[in-house]
Amino acid sequence: MGFKIGEKKQVVLALDQAGWHTAGKLEVPKGIHIVEMPSYSPEQQRAERLWPLTNEPLANRTFENLDELEEVLFERCKQLLQQQDLIRGLTNFHWWPQVPVAA
Repeated sequence: MGFKIGEKKQVVLALDQAGWHTAGKLEVPKGIHIVEMPSYSPEQQRAERLWPLTNEPLANRTFENLDELEEVLFERCKQLLQQQDLIRGLTNFHWWPQVPVAA
């Protein structure tokens, strides 16, 4: 299974400038364009503000396998779906364009 990225299908990959997201001699495949975001710009990657919420049930734990880890994350995401005001408060910046929610 391939994604068929190339001339007709382009991918823009936005990366922050964390050290583990960069490489000196990275060969980027044709059709993939890397855009580096400014350092310390969580407002451009709104999901960054949610990572502490998703990481909370994982802290100081070990898991027997990936299925167990996936189950814990799945349950946490279900809980967060019920906390939309919290999510909105962390991700809606006053200057960010508002998109109407479809009914």
